[in-house]
Amino acid sequence: MRSKNNSRWILVIALTMLGLMASAFGQGMTTGVMSPPASVRPQGLKDVGISQNLNQQIPADLTFRDETGKTVRLGDYFGTKPVILNLVYYRCPMLCGEVLRGLESSLRVLKFEVGKEFDILTVSFDPKDTPQIAAAKKAEYVKDYHREGAEAGWHFLTGTQESISALTKAAGFQYEYDPKSDQFAHATAIMILTPDGKIARYFYGVEYPPKDLRLGLIEASQNKIGTAVDQVLLYCYHYDPVTGKYGAIITRVLQLSGAATILILGVFLTVLFRRGSTPTRKERDRSHSYV
Repeated sequence: MRSKNNSRWILVIALTMLGLMASAFGQGMTTGVMSPPASVRPQGLKDVGISQNLNQQIPADLTFRDETGKTVRLGDYFGTKPVILNLVYYRCPMLCGEVLRGLESSLRVLKFEVGKEFDILTVSFDPKDTPQIAAAKKAEYVKDYHREGAEAGWHFLTGTQESISALTKAAGFQYEYDPKSDQFAHATAIMILTPDGKIARYFYGVEYPPKDLRLGLIEASQNKIGTAVDQVLLYCYHYDPVTGKYGAIITRVLQLSGAATILILGVFLTVLFRRGSTPTRKERDRSHSYV
């Protein structure tokens, strides 16, 4: 009976590990969509898109105005923590609001907190936007985020066309203004910067998986934030610049799964061996009865 129970447990463990491997493989097949080449974009969108400038330095000497109207340098926000940079315009009737709402929703899931582990720079690429409009936007999203210290870490900036052009060029952010509608055609993405202001990651769209944000921030910080579990995840997951997402590295997942399987089976067999070598109470009583 004991051998049958042992075999059943070994089968359960093996099936569990196979399930974990299959799950990891399925996550690794996730794909994303980047901006199409300019040659195939519709008329009016030829200059709209995102060109990845990974490791590009964001100019620290560019000046903007914060939500209070104070003149600031981008370099004022660099130096100690990773930074999420997102480019929007505050008068946008729809898409920019979705970007900000998607970012704020993901941030609420993260255990990392704005102003502690990282900062956010939300910068308008519309020179008509004012600090007053930026202040209203900041109040709205900081209130919804609802975490202490966020006000000191989430900054809403406006600037001149000269500063905007230099920033968007460095970030690879291409947009186009339509004077008839007084609106902008633009792509949607956020960027994660290293503490010294270099572009480390791009995440596309209007929804940003919290897992990807967390791993991106950890890597941008050079592993100065996060846990030991995060280091295991970063061993198994790799950022793909083409999709702008993290995907599983199957060979590494299999390596860890195999090591975990060997470890579990080793512990299991050790326990069984010790139990098998230790006489049960009935066996001890029976041996004493013959003495």
